[in-house]
Amino acid sequence: MTVRYSVRRDHPASEYVCRRRGIATAAPACQIIPGTGLDEAVSQVVLEAVTPAALDVALEVFDELCRRKAEVDRLQRAQVERAREEAELAQRQFMLVRPEHRLVADTLEQQWNQKLARLAALEDECARAAKTDGPELRAADRERIQSLVADLPRVWHDPRTPARERKRILRLLIEDVTLLRDHAVQLHMRWKGGATTSLEHPIPRGAPDLRRTPATIVEMVRALATEQTDRQIAETLNGRWLRTGTGQPFTRLRVRHIRAAHGIPSLSEHLHRTGWLTATEIAAQLGVHYTTANRFAREGVLRAMRADDNGSLLFEPPTGPLPRAHPGKRFRDRRRFPQCASRRQQGAAV
Repeated sequence: MTVRYSVRRDHPASEYVCRRRGIATAAPACQIIPGTGLDEAVSQVVLEAVTPAALDVALEVFDELCRRKAEVDRLQRAQVERAREEAELAQRQFMLVRPEHRLVADTLEQQWNQKLARLAALEDECARAAKTDGPELRAADRERIQSLVADLPRVWHDPRTPARERKRILRLLIEDVTLLRDHAVQLHMRWKGGATTSLEHPIPRGAPDLRRTPATIVEMVRALATEQTDRQIAETLNGRWLRTGTGQPFTRLRVRHIRAAHGIPSLSEHLHRTGWLTATEIAAQLGVHYTTANRFAREGVLRAMRADDNGSLLFEPPTGPLPRAHPGKRFRDRRRFPQCASRRQQGAAV
């Protein structure tokens, strides 16, 4: 994968692109992964790994490896000495043989040559091992390394530290990083020592997702819509200090837009589905004028609810005997349900 840079809102932004398929077959890029958050995730893993405690463990492991390497070197040197002694012994045996014993001399010469070849191979192997040995750490070097590790987070987060230096630090610790895009971005980090670290990072959201109302608020609107109107829902959400995806307070129209975008029925639609009736429908059922039905609701004879912000009434289907005219009987004596306040009364209360 390759990386390409751009400037967004005066800040550098990176994208990791795999164009091998496009270069070979002119096909679209197999994956394009925004670098937002990925660089920070890798940096966090590195800073968590390079800590004073981890450094102490690493130095202990280094000392143990040095001791084991010294033991291996000692065994190799002893092996070289034995091979040299065997070669010298083969040389003396060859030199002591009498010239007339040609067959014995040829055999001893061949053995001598084999011993010399084995000695040369062991000496070369020992020389190569000596070249690969790293320098030993002195006490001053250890103190310097520990101080650098303690200052690493401060240097890393310092805005004056250029990105070039951060990359150099990463190259000293990490061999490579593999990115795979699926439902999330999978990062597989291979360290210099061969160890691997894997983690998942959510795919950075695009511009539409950044402005979209969070799913938790949408579910709250869905639950509140069965009991409240759009204006009441907006007041409830604002009372909980919630905001839209663009950071604005909720209004009746914004709640309505959320319902329309996610297919959430309004309170009126919800009540209609559960069998509640309009004023005209309940008036036809009672055989009265719809204004009389509205009056029944205001006086508590019928149970009704304001189903929208325009004050439209919906009536619960009556389950008992239907109300009828009672000349001379006052409404308060016939009341069975809480009174449904009129819009004028609601305005005066506000």
